[in-house]
Amino acid sequence: MKESGRKQGAASPCAACKLLRRRCAQDCVFAPYFPADEPHKFANVHKVFGASNVNKMLQELPEHQRGDAVSSMVYEANARVRDPVYGCVGAISSLQHQIDILQTQLALAQAEVVQLRLRQTASFSAHGLSPTSPSSSGSPSSRFITSQPKPIFDMDMGMDQASLGEPMWSC
Repeated sequence: MKESGRKQGAASPCAACKLLRRRCAQDCVFAPYFPADEPHKFANVHKVFGASNVNKMLQELPEHQRGDAVSSMVYEANARVRDPVYGCVGAISSLQHQIDILQTQLALAQAEVVQLRLRQTASFSAHGLSPTSPSSSGSPSSRFITSQPKPIFDMDMGMDQASLGEPMWSC
């Protein structure tokens, strides 16, 4: 039976104490969050934040918030190991750039839909037909459009398109 990342009776240190080469006490603050079978988890956190700082952060938090804090530290530490300069901000910036590109592509597609509808309306007008009501002559083109087409995209979605392109932080 495991308790707090250590076996009862045996002195199996948690990943933090193992890396720091110290005895793992019964009330070790690291043990519940850095079990012995996940050494890489603490190794990256230790590289980025340092054991003393992690210990201080965990000691200052109520116990019910420590798990979330450790998850955040592990995520940031892993991001820092992958990208030492930007860390999480680099990932966020990359995702923001992808959002900008996709919004531009969406705007282009919406403009193309509007253009096609205008051409369709002009084509019907040139032939004396109305795209909203079928011709009484029963011409082949009247069979295709029987009512006003519904918009594919709602252009007035209530979002400020200009604010979506701005970065969430300033450097």
